[in-house]
Amino acid sequence: MERDVADAPPADVRANLLERAQSINEKIEEHQAAIAELSGERRECLEDLLAAGMTQIQIANALGMSRGRISQLMSAGVKAERAFFGTGKVTVAIGGKLETGRVDGKPLVVASGEAFGAYERLADLLRTLGLESESEIVPPPGLLQLNRPNLVVLTSPRLLPFVGQVLDSDPHLGFASDDDGWFLVDKTTNTVYRSPSDGGESTDYAYLGRLPRPDGKGTFLYLAGIHSPGTAGAVRHVEAHLPELYREVKNRRWSMLVATKFDGKTRKVLETSAVTPIYRHDNG
Repeated sequence: MERDVADAPPADVRANLLERAQSINEKIEEHQAAIAELSGERRECLEDLLAAGMTQIQIANALGMSRGRISQLMSAGVKAERAFFGTGKVTVAIGGKLETGRVDGKPLVVASGEAFGAYERLADLLRTLGLESESEIVPPPGLLQLNRPNLVVLTSPRLLPFVGQVLDSDPHLGFASDDDGWFLVDKTTNTVYRSPSDGGESTDYAYLGRLPRPDGKGTFLYLAGIHSPGTAGAVRHVEAHLPELYREVKNRRWSMLVATKFDGKTRKVLETSAVTPIYRHDNG
């Protein structure tokens, strides 16, 4: 039965109750997020114990649980590889270009369709991991704020030159350019990777890795091709190999190069393959 309006508490009391309810709701959400992350860490530990040679029965006995409970924990809850991207809402930064010829005379900052398609595919992957995401198109001259958590960057240093400066900290891999255009280089083996797509073939190369934030308080993920299909291929490669990538590198600093084959007419990615090992950075 609804209460009569005359019986409702005064406005100041309602305001206090509403503020308290909002505070409680925020605390519940924080606790739920913490429980989800701890559940993921527990599942990761269980997977590592199994990989180390223990059986589920041995783990169950050591933890005072039943084997059925261990099996349940292994198949439920947050996937451990979710931590590959962070602990909260993920921002995906994309380098933009100025589009001229607007009716109002003002240029519009836009990202290429292929680059935004790569973001949408990444956003789908993040949703399967229980993570929200948002895109951020960075206008020229590419001044991107890197000092923030849960950040993924998708564009080459051609549009985001500040990222190129951070790339110099990678002792193994990086982008470079000359009169013939941009290319990727393996500094360890002195191998240069130029995109055959520049010569009409449907192949591109991309950099994948985790780089340090300039403030020294964290890292960000960086996925970038020499051309847009390479960037899309980098996202596809992470999607296809996320569990093993996370087991290999966790949240340490690392990098690798990937080759992407794509349809020359539709520009859709056909397959990807690693062309370098996963390099772990000395201070990662």
